[in-house]
Amino acid sequence: MEELVIRDADVVDGSGADSYRADVVVDGGRIVSIVKEAAAAGCQRPRARRELDAEGLVLAPGFIDMHAHSDLALLRDPDHSAKAAQGVTLEVIGQDGLSYAPVDDRTLGEVRRAIAGWNGPGDDVDFDWRSVGEYLDRLDRGIAVNAAYLIPQGTVRALAVGWDDREATEAELEHMRRLVAEGMEQGAVGMSSGLTYTPGMYAKDAELTELCRVVASYGGYYCPHHRSYGAGALQAYEEMVELTREADCPLHLAHATMNFGVNKGRAPELLTLLDDALAAGADITLDTYPYIPGCTTLVALLPSWANEGGPERVLERLADDDTAERIRHHLEETGSDGCHGVPVEWETIEISGTGDPALAEYVGRTVLESARLRGESPWTVARRLLLSDRLAPTILQHVGHEENVRAIMRHRVHTGGSDGILQGAKPHPRAYGTFPHYLGHYVRELGVLSLEECVAHLTSRAAARLRLPDRGLVREGYRADLVLFDPATVGAGSTYENPRVLPTGIPHVMVDGRFVMEDGRRTDVLAGRSVRRAPR
Repeated sequence: MEELVIRDADVVDGSGADSYRADVVVDGGRIVSIVKEAAAAGCQRPRARRELDAEGLVLAPGFIDMHAHSDLALLRDPDHSAKAAQGVTLEVIGQDGLSYAPVDDRTLGEVRRAIAGWNGPGDDVDFDWRSVGEYLDRLDRGIAVNAAYLIPQGTVRALAVGWDDREATEAELEHMRRLVAEGMEQGAVGMSSGLTYTPGMYAKDAELTELCRVVASYGGYYCPHHRSYGAGALQAYEEMVELTREADCPLHLAHATMNFGVNKGRAPELLTLLDDALAAGADITLDTYPYIPGCTTLVALLPSWANEGGPERVLERLADDDTAERIRHHLEETGSDGCHGVPVEWETIEISGTGDPALAEYVGRTVLESARLRGESPWTVARRLLLSDRLAPTILQHVGHEENVRAIMRHRVHTGGSDGILQGAKPHPRAYGTFPHYLGHYVRELGVLSLEECVAHLTSRAAARLRLPDRGLVREGYRADLVLFDPATVGAGSTYENPRVLPTGIPHVMVDGRFVMEDGRRTDVLAGRSVRRAPR
């Protein structure tokens, strides 16, 4: 007898088709049978050792977070309710060109300092890996939800070239090609870049094209955080489309937003660019989070020249008064490339977290608010925070536009990604609320997407990009990564004021046929594993 039958569920199967009522049987980590309208037809109903009454609940494939920053959280926090409670059963990590494999002893220390604002310093993690394969093996010891990995191009460049702003030599380029090939062979699903973050931003298009050719040869995709989401946003999107066309590499645009005042109402221009490329045969997808503000680190706003050489050189420049004044000039007057070519507006920069608890008084206030309280300039406050907290502060950037968010999420190649940074005392609510916020706010309350269409965005489209043949749909033979939610009550509990509140209306979540959430509570099950690139 099979393990579980889920009775009388309203199945939204991830394909975009209309829902239907069914009994769904799970055994051995897979969906073994689906009996539609069993009760109404009066037919023999399936039996199992356990029955779960799903009356009034939607059964859907587990949600796939196409842009996650849980690289260390998965290891440090076995509970990981931030994602499990949302119905997320798979996260794609290694984002924005910076993560923890492949590394050597030197670059591991540098990367840990550079992205402490994203993932914490990692003092509570045993970094017993160096290669991509070893990192994936570490995940396979058991994690809350599944994880796929993107080779971080900035980390690769740090390992082969360093943190200097210069072109790679041919020998260094060949070293990078080899590192990318090794990572793909070991199971990565593609490559990411952070082209407003050092050292990845120092790579010219020709270098990126060569690495994308390697990725494409293994059936992977390129996921860039491109060179501007502000003054040069459309040109940056065009650059990525042309680069991947030249490399014949599939493209997935990370957190594909149009931000800052210069881009208000301009989402249709981006979508026209993508539609034209798709019509010409390009393989393009994108992800977004359903919120207006962005989230990053405070140091990321600095001009690229100030970041050259790595974290210690940044601190040296900030400590020097003359150099710090040059940084201020670029930030406030000319618009630094780290701030997407737009002069910083300190009233939009809210401190969301610090590494040092002694600096907690800054959290939840904009830099301008803190400056006024102290009778100081905003740059004085920002500079002191960066120095005192050794580049660790994270920020919310209140620079987005609701009309752009809605327009982009309707597009046929759209998928969901939280871009959720789990660090800090007051993180962005998207870390805990992205997927229920789609379902509660944008489906039930606003009707921007139908329920069936939204679930397809969050499941099968993402699985297709990842080339996963047995995930993303409720189908016989598919893996039992499933979520049960109440469409009348599902919603994000997290807010900007209280961002670590778990969602409502998602009582059950299964990974590999095992309950990681049951009756709204996190179990002790660690059913997640690495999801590695399928052979081409």
